[in-house]
Amino acid sequence: MSSERLQKLLARAGIASRRKAEELVREGRVTINGQVATLGDRADLTTDAVKVDGRRLRPLAQHRYLLLNKPKGYLTAVLDLVPPGMRHALFPVGRLDYQTEGLLLLTTDGEFAERVAHPRYGCSKIYEVKVHGVPTEQEIDRLRRGMLLEGRRTAPARIRALRRTARGEEEGNSWWEVQLREGRTRQIREMFFRLGYRVQKLRRIAIGPVRDPDIPAGALRDIDEREIALLRRAADPASPVADRDRPARPAGAAATPRRPRSKGRGTTAAPASAGPKAPRPGRRGPAPAAPRTPSRRQGPGGGRRRS
Repeated sequence: MSSERLQKLLARAGIASRRKAEELVREGRVTINGQVATLGDRADLTTDAVKVDGRRLRPLAQHRYLLLNKPKGYLTAVLDLVPPGMRHALFPVGRLDYQTEGLLLLTTDGEFAERVAHPRYGCSKIYEVKVHGVPTEQEIDRLRRGMLLEGRRTAPARIRALRRTARGEEEGNSWWEVQLREGRTRQIREMFFRLGYRVQKLRRIAIGPVRDPDIPAGALRDIDEREIALLRRAADPASPVADRDRPARPAGAAATPRRPRSKGRGTTAAPASAGPKAPRPGRRGPAPAAPRTPSRRQGPGGGRRRS
């Protein structure tokens, strides 16, 4: 294995994301062969003794990628939901706050985590949000366009109404689907709070193209190679947005059978003896030709008038 930049090496070893790895180097917590490392240094785990806080790094034989359905009531202790034998070098990709539930990626691949989590790569996350009250369409448009939070404007968001709940004449609550390409701390809660609405429930239902509505709360599963490839594409700014957001089929799910395609442009040719096409019900046929009005230079019989 050839040498590579230290922050990339630390990320690949599952120590931290590249950005966090740079902080570890700046703080003097990383050494190479006994010397304090600096940004820009290169190393090879198979030949160099790279240590973080005095502990030597060993090259991982293979990275691990897991999908967890995080329940409410967990934050930094989310790894408590992972069996002890699987926790080595594993860390969450991004975070969900204490009261938020839903899908969370866990991995030992720091470079992969950086691409999926950082907003500059554009991997979207989709949430279902239960709000006390029913915001107006004008208010929701403010969220779609972006709004100032802590001095910075949020990126545009996709938001659509899902359903409303009400009892009698009460206003009730409303459910919304929110798609973000950035993820600030408590961003969705703060966005609705600025409009005067309190978020009662928040659940992440998709990370890029990866969804799994059948995974129970607190359970986790491995992500297959196809889903990993789709996540990498979703975190590639050069990929079309439509491809990045196309939902992936959950692992183990059966493919939906396709309809057989007919010849031509998706239409079936009518038999030659079928005769003229009947007009569709409720659809008018061609208007009858209007009677021709003789012009000034025509006689009553339609011929040219003599002068």
